[in-house]
Amino acid sequence: MEEKIVSKEELIQLFEDQKLLDTGKGWMMGDYEVEIIALHEIDPKFLQDVTNAKFYKLKPKEGK
Repeated sequence: MEEKIVSKEELIQLFEDQKLLDTGKGWMMGDYEVEIIALHEIDPKFLQDVTNAKFYKLKPKEGK
């Protein structure tokens, strides 16, 4: 699996379409455990809500 950048709306759609699943132990996309990284336009130390980004990076979890 390659890294991909998706908008907040696309991320929500992936969960709704069950292409991205929360297993309780991690997030799975197909056969891959993935990390979801918020991409912010401003320095994170000034953020109060780290979940409110416009874009997110999905990447395979290291060692998987």
